[in-house]
Amino acid sequence: MDSLNSNLLDAHGGDDSLTLAAYAEQAYLDYAVSVVRGRALPDLTDGQKPVQRRILYAMHAMGLGPTAKPVKSARVVGDVLGKYHPHGDQAAYDAMVRMAQDFVLRYPLVDGQGNFGSRDGDNAAAMRYTEARLTPFSRLLLDELDEGTVDFIPNYDGSQKEPVTLPARLPIMLLNGASGIAVGMATEIPSHNLHEIAQACVALIRDPNMSDHDLYQLVPGPDFAGGGQIISAPQDIAQIYTQGRGSVKARARWSFEEMARGQWQLVVHELPPGTSSQKILEEIEERTNPKIKAGKKTLSAEQQQTKALMLSLLDAVRDESGKQAAVRLVFEPKSSRIDRDEFVTTLLAQTGLEGNVAINLVCIDIHGRPGQRSLRDALTQWLQFRSDTMLKRTHFRLNKVSDRIHVLEGRMVVYLNVDEVIQTIRESDEPKQALMSRYDLSERQAEDILEMRLRQLARLEGFKIEKELEERRQEQAALQELLNNPKAFKRLMIREIEADAKTFGDERRTLIEVAERAVLETRVVDEPVTVVVSRKGWLRCRQGHGHDPAQFSFKSGDDLYDALECRSTTDLVAIGAAGRVYTVPVANLPSARGDGQPITAMVDTSQAAPIVHMLASAPEQLYLFASSDGYGFTASHKDLLTRQRSGKQFLSLPEQASILKPLLLQSDDQYVALLSAKGRFLVVDLSELKNLPAGGRGTILMGLDDGDRLAQYVAGGAQGIQVRGVYRRKDTVITLGYEDLAEYVGKRARKGKALGIKLSDPILQRWYPDLAS
Repeated sequence: MDSLNSNLLDAHGGDDSLTLAAYAEQAYLDYAVSVVRGRALPDLTDGQKPVQRRILYAMHAMGLGPTAKPVKSARVVGDVLGKYHPHGDQAAYDAMVRMAQDFVLRYPLVDGQGNFGSRDGDNAAAMRYTEARLTPFSRLLLDELDEGTVDFIPNYDGSQKEPVTLPARLPIMLLNGASGIAVGMATEIPSHNLHEIAQACVALIRDPNMSDHDLYQLVPGPDFAGGGQIISAPQDIAQIYTQGRGSVKARARWSFEEMARGQWQLVVHELPPGTSSQKILEEIEERTNPKIKAGKKTLSAEQQQTKALMLSLLDAVRDESGKQAAVRLVFEPKSSRIDRDEFVTTLLAQTGLEGNVAINLVCIDIHGRPGQRSLRDALTQWLQFRSDTMLKRTHFRLNKVSDRIHVLEGRMVVYLNVDEVIQTIRESDEPKQALMSRYDLSERQAEDILEMRLRQLARLEGFKIEKELEERRQEQAALQELLNNPKAFKRLMIREIEADAKTFGDERRTLIEVAERAVLETRVVDEPVTVVVSRKGWLRCRQGHGHDPAQFSFKSGDDLYDALECRSTTDLVAIGAAGRVYTVPVANLPSARGDGQPITAMVDTSQAAPIVHMLASAPEQLYLFASSDGYGFTASHKDLLTRQRSGKQFLSLPEQASILKPLLLQSDDQYVALLSAKGRFLVVDLSELKNLPAGGRGTILMGLDDGDRLAQYVAGGAQGIQVRGVYRRKDTVITLGYEDLAEYVGKRARKGKALGIKLSDPILQRWYPDLAS
């Protein structure tokens, strides 16, 4: 708190006054940095968060190695809290439990004995019941800890020392992955195969400039602890690794078991990450026995359709997971005659057997800065860390060997002059100084000689000294060679990485095989239909085309908005007042026998932005979208489609602007005629309009004066257009041929000219000469 106050006062020029806003901003910033660095994000160097690092170091200090007898988890947690991590005991225990779960970590760091939970979400037993020790794999993090490889800092109360990071011999962050939510950032790093990551490290040491393509050949994708299958394309995975974020599509792995009398069953034996057997069973129950949604009186049409589909295919499902098989989900079909591919596709589409796995490579780099990294950045920075660690280790070993050689050289002096040395020690008041001056010894050598026992001066000990001295000098030369020869240093890095990969590596668990994502397709007869839309948004579907709108009946106070002639396989698009679009398959609409169903029962709309327009046409059909402020663009029907029930934002509108009814463009259209509310008329060539498949606001179609707005527009070709209105109290239609429109033709964004036709309340409409004749 004092440091926070001093920082704030410095920022304000030393003034004692401080605003609450400035104090709160700095306090929250300090808290955010603390969460990012001290709690949520892993360190790229050793792949650990602070609590995980402290657990490993505490267990190492307690002597709980792979061969030690395990101790109660409560004892480990108590040591961690008391010495290094002054936080809640449950948080520390949960972190240790996660480090012991082989279905969470690809390479567990803690060997847990007792109930450490299950992938179905079962919690671990209390810490007083379970026991723990380190796994052999944890040696990759802890073996070089006492060789000067990392810096140590005081703990929270200054009574102990703890390492800033652990001297990881492999990039543990990529091997085991990590997950965390910080302030303003989050991380989701998947696990990878040790052999593949080791090969990538070796390749980068040999050729730091190797291409991304070659790198991704060595690391084709994540390797999840629970196996499963990745079905994303290699180029999609490569893009994720390059950008450092994205998601891969993963699915379960299964097999068919043949039974008596031609029967069969589907057995799932591997699940994608984030999915458990219990979760799959709950999803099956939810779809076969759905609950009525809040605010509704009956099941929706979609729920009823899904229920009927699942019950027609699935007879029973059982969870036979246990000691014999970590995952064994058995699905029995309703009949052996059911198509197996259809059965699998339905289960994949309706449950979590297939889904997306998020990837977000956010971590703290070797410089202590949090940020997003690509796979290449992560590997390159870890190799730099490993190189620095090995350099520190080599200097430490060299200093230790040099000191030993120095001591042995002093002992050799004693051995060669043993009688004189003993006499000098007996006769001198200050033997250390006497030895140093007479035999030219250092203080370190003299101290060692004075601490020697007489039996070490025997003849046999002399031979041992000579042999050890020779071995130490050879070791010294080898260590010095590593420091002087970068190529030798790299060769040692490669040998150590390959040796660790050979010791701890295993086969890939997750299959990478491209496949199409399972999509549940409802078989619909392709036939002509007419969608009847009322002004209050009620929908119904009638077979055939060419119906007389006068025959349609509506509820009291409602009437016809439009009759859309399309196909039964078409998707109806509804456009909200705020520019949001929604999709409803025409095949899901109720029949025309009744009044239909409101659009609000089929999609999640906002009361503040009701549906204003609806479209139904072929996917390639082009439309012109415009708003009353004179902006517009073109887009096809397929650009508006969305699978989200809540829709997607497609048109951007300023305040007070409204959406005009979208204009269907035909193949022979050449221009669009625009009419403002104040009677300004402009004809613009269609080639000037901008196509925006992703939507937006568009470009200016017609310049408008203050208080004016775009009121109407119509497309036309060589035949011209028609204007309907009232002239001398009679309905009149005036045809404007292509030549008549020439004087109104102008560039996009012009204001146009006053429409020189004496008609009140003019209405623009397309002219069909064939129908007029």
